[in-house]
Amino acid sequence: MPKVLVVCGATASGKTSLAIACAKKLNTQIISADSLLVYRGLNIGTAKPTDDEKDGVVHHLIDVVDPTKEFSVSDYEKVALPIVERLLAEGKTPIICGGTGFYINSLLYKSQFGNVGANEEIRAHYENVLKENGKEYLHRILKEKDPESAKILHPNDTKRIIRALEIFDVTGKRKSEQKDEPIPRFEFVCVSIDYPREELYNRINLRVENMFQNGLKEEVFGLMKNGVQECSQCMQGIGYKEVIEGIKNGQSDNEIKEIIKKNTRNYAKRQITFFKRMRNHYSLAPTNATADEVLRLL
Repeated sequence: MPKVLVVCGATASGKTSLAIACAKKLNTQIISADSLLVYRGLNIGTAKPTDDEKDGVVHHLIDVVDPTKEFSVSDYEKVALPIVERLLAEGKTPIICGGTGFYINSLLYKSQFGNVGANEEIRAHYENVLKENGKEYLHRILKEKDPESAKILHPNDTKRIIRALEIFDVTGKRKSEQKDEPIPRFEFVCVSIDYPREELYNRINLRVENMFQNGLKEEVFGLMKNGVQECSQCMQGIGYKEVIEGIKNGQSDNEIKEIIKKNTRNYAKRQITFFKRMRNHYSLAPTNATADEVLRLL
């Protein structure tokens, strides 16, 4: 079975540079797995790679969604999975690069309830509930029927919420009760760059400082001027929501920066925990995080 390479890990750990170096060695393409990089216009707050940084390597799932729109894990899977499959069919090693764990898992693993057929009547019912009452209300229904799934699924991920409700109504079983090991779609290897915690935090702090110097606040103003609402999904990302709240609360730039740094550090800790639990995962010391070292693992 051909292998897929996943370059994952904490924010600000150097994933993009490593993935690009590997892609050039393998003559392949990169599928981004980042829930904010999909949006057009979110450049500074996402540290979106520039054309120069991409160095001629084709990147997919960057700048594909209007910032006024929502984009779920299901939407991501629908667009990204065919790209992975096409590259494999061409005999290439797809590289999935990013820090959004649920995006990555949606590509690596088959749906555990894939054998539960669609029930159009039940699905239509919940779609109507969503339309009339909103996503928060729909999420509360899931919380009542399947609390564990509700903890995992974000209210914005309405397609998977409806699917979990559909499974419960059809089978009488909670989606979260599925205990079997997830079934991999592909053979894969996951690598991440494992910085000492203090060094990683310093990298995060420096990135936030650079974002403000490069115009993060102006980027937020520009997005809102172009019709992106405060409640838009993309504005819930770290960096964007803190700027909006800070402006509303009259906070100084330094105060906003410190909040972003703190929230980013906490997010990085959650990412590290998530990815270390993945199968076929290798942590590389920064000094060993080279394309040649990664290719030896394939």
